[in-house]
Amino acid sequence: MGKKQETSPESSEYGEPAQFDPTFKGPMKKRGCTDIICLILFMAVILGYIVVGILAWLYGDPRHVLYPRNSTGWFCGIGPNKDQPNLFYMNILKCATSVNVMASALNGLQCPTTQVCVAQCPSTFWAVGIDMYFKKPAEVFNQSVCVPSLNLSNTILTVQQIVDKELCPYFYIPTVSVLGRCLPDLSSLGNIPSSFSNIPGLPTSVNETVGMIQNGTGDIVNGFNAKEIGVRIFEDFASSWPWILLGLLIAMVVSLLFLLLLRFTAPVMVWVLIIGVLGAGAYGIWHCYWEYANYKSASATITNVGFTTNLQVYLQVQETWLAFLIIISVVEAILLLTIIFLRTRILIAIALIQESSKAIGHMMSALVYPLVTFVLLLVCVAYWGATALYLATSGSPIYRVVALNSSQGDCSSISGNVSCDPQNFTAADYPGCPSASCIFIKYNNEGLFQRNLFNLQIYNVVAFLWCVNFVIALGHCTLAGAFASYYWAFTKPGDIPMFPVCGGFIRALRYHVGSLAFGALILTLVQIARILLEYIDQKTRAAQNPVARFILCCMKCCLWCLEKFIKFLNRNAYIMIAIYGKNFCVSAKNAFKLLMRNIIRVVVLDKVTDILLFFGKLLVVGGVGVLSFFFFSGRIRLPGNVFRSETLNYYWMPIITVVFGSYLIAHGFFSVYNMCVDTLFLCFLEDLERNDGSLQKPYFMSKNLMKILNKSNKAQKKGKGKE
Repeated sequence: MGKKQETSPESSEYGEPAQFDPTFKGPMKKRGCTDIICLILFMAVILGYIVVGILAWLYGDPRHVLYPRNSTGWFCGIGPNKDQPNLFYMNILKCATSVNVMASALNGLQCPTTQVCVAQCPSTFWAVGIDMYFKKPAEVFNQSVCVPSLNLSNTILTVQQIVDKELCPYFYIPTVSVLGRCLPDLSSLGNIPSSFSNIPGLPTSVNETVGMIQNGTGDIVNGFNAKEIGVRIFEDFASSWPWILLGLLIAMVVSLLFLLLLRFTAPVMVWVLIIGVLGAGAYGIWHCYWEYANYKSASATITNVGFTTNLQVYLQVQETWLAFLIIISVVEAILLLTIIFLRTRILIAIALIQESSKAIGHMMSALVYPLVTFVLLLVCVAYWGATALYLATSGSPIYRVVALNSSQGDCSSISGNVSCDPQNFTAADYPGCPSASCIFIKYNNEGLFQRNLFNLQIYNVVAFLWCVNFVIALGHCTLAGAFASYYWAFTKPGDIPMFPVCGGFIRALRYHVGSLAFGALILTLVQIARILLEYIDQKTRAAQNPVARFILCCMKCCLWCLEKFIKFLNRNAYIMIAIYGKNFCVSAKNAFKLLMRNIIRVVVLDKVTDILLFFGKLLVVGGVGVLSFFFFSGRIRLPGNVFRSETLNYYWMPIITVVFGSYLIAHGFFSVYNMCVDTLFLCFLEDLERNDGSLQKPYFMSKNLMKILNKSNKAQKKGKGKE
């Protein structure tokens, strides 16, 4: 009773400490399904997500994006035009005056001019001169860039009629293939022949022609013309991929060794970092005093200097260094006192980190589980991307009758609102307007399915975020169950169950999908709120005043903090779910109260672990990155010319790949380690509250932890002592 009265004043605000349970031997075996309502909701959302994907697949056609489409509605590069992968625009100047249409990739980069599929994009300057209008069409035009229905050798049309109907181009310039479209080669525009100023239909000034083309198509060409660079990068990967894989393998080995060696090096690393921080502070104090003494004879003071934007002036004032000296001394004193008073908790954090290395050493399969999480996340991302693409291309193309050259004939009857079929259209239906043509306008958005495309895209994003957060939650719960079974094994490794990771995974899927979905849903709602706030900020940025920007910034900061807090709470709730099998709310409440009863230990452990893992990632990524730089830049050469850096076009691409891959590998390994530390920490806190070291209630913690806390078990079986 006395012991209970002693602890109750401390713990009354955050609940009573956990009570001893003689039947508790680690993760509960007897448990039931939790948060069934959220499970049903999650399953309904998944089924709806599948239905959305099926509808998108039925109505969508990614070929609208992947392949260009000519004026008759056929795709270039497939089907009848298999050998003609490029789309040629008869009058590129009309594209230059339709920037909004041209810039829309989902609209196929269409523009109001006749388009034909060609095998090769034109690479020279050519135009129909005034003297050519009296020649035969076969002597003037190139059949490969004319509409397929026109046979130049048998046509009865004149050159003028062909030009007016846009059956063949009356000029073209050097072009390059950009996303399968023949767009101007901007580097050649400075070489336009002066004779182009005399071509009917073109501006009288060559500079005006150049300006129109550059303004209309320059951004597209510069933004998407990466074919040559892409080919070179592909060549670099093709010649260096074995060495990239070797670099990633080295990153994996270094990450694994670092985690396992923390068992022996954690105390040294932590105290070296602490001493380094204190040493840096001591040097700062000495340097400030030295500067203060140097400017002792100076006559300048803060009052004399006043306010100035030249900060260098303040460094020449004695009072500045005195202020720095006082501030650094106070901070140094606070750090020193904090370390002195928290030395026991720092030792506990180090011991838990060492214990985590032991746990990973006993269940190496835990290090493989991030691959499962990665594969599941890859499936989520791929499904989301495919669904978004199919939804974006789900409307059938709409064609309208337009006048390509309204100055020829009477085209006033053509309003641009009449639909047409490009494969069956004939200009003879409009005898007064010889330039009448059937042109692609947009994709259909008038059907029930098409009108709700935006809502379906929102559903796609929400379901994607929920699925991603659920996959991460499943990984946390699985690893927590495995590491909890390690801690609550009284004799290690004898009492550790077989296949603890598989056991944790099966328990999470069988009983706790609803609870994991509940936690994932809460996090998803916060992330959606952040996305909406960012969207509002982007849309209203031009109209914002300083007060509005300040309010939006504060709101974004608050939501960011809320997301971090929910991730922290969810993580610990999943640990309690894995151990006790309770629902999400009860688990989150118990975890929060347990942590609040030990808040100082939580802060110390969190910061010590963060510092160690930060330096671990820095070691892995920095070390492998430097090694790859020296190797791929040619500073390290292999004997026998096995690999030469001179064969690479851009040696920095393999380096970036290795660095990025090393970070992902290190993050995957260290996330397992971080989960292990958090799980063992919660188990350790529960162990302290449940047990007292007696024969009936022995501690499950390691001897090292008991030694730090001056605790011990009264009796243990011989030969089965703790590690």
